[in-house]
Amino acid sequence: MKIKHLLPLTLIGVALVRVTATTVIRPTFEQLVQQAALIFQGTVTDVKCVWEGQGAQRHIETYVTFQIADNVKGEAGSSYTIRMLGGTVGDESLVVVDAPKFQVGDSDILFVEHNYDQFVPLVGIGHGRFHVQRDEEAGRDIVVNDLGEPVRDLSQLGRDEQAAVASDFAGAISPEQFKSAVKNQLKASVDHPAQ
Repeated sequence: MKIKHLLPLTLIGVALVRVTATTVIRPTFEQLVQQAALIFQGTVTDVKCVWEGQGAQRHIETYVTFQIADNVKGEAGSSYTIRMLGGTVGDESLVVVDAPKFQVGDSDILFVEHNYDQFVPLVGIGHGRFHVQRDEEAGRDIVVNDLGEPVRDLSQLGRDEQAAVASDFAGAISPEQFKSAVKNQLKASVDHPAQ
């Protein structure tokens, strides 16, 4: 009789021990461009966290809406919403490790794939989000990666992260340079498709 009651506790203990974090390998710039169904620059206009599902399937999802400033690949329209697993409703939170956190007013360049089909619809989860940030000293906009590091060399993304980022804002590329590189990569993939 005691063994009968210990078995469920043992199974719960084993289940808790087996919970691990997911590691995502940072994609290369070519992979980001190729895998994304949509690439756009936009500003967050709304972030809404809601309960979805019923019973054991009940969970929190976050809907992030962007005002589109520039469609780089695909057509997101003038406004586009992504759905991500996780968020906070009232005093309850569902945290997805490494998922990007968005706030109204954020300006981003996103590499979107499988929106509404996967838990974070960005290529490489957080690696598919590049934040557009103002360099007040230089009076210009720059691009930073998911860790807040100024992006310098897109060809080194996913290869040599130290070479990909600049040591300061002065060495960072602008959103226009970033989007131009995306367009050049798209053209190169059309001119020379992978075998």
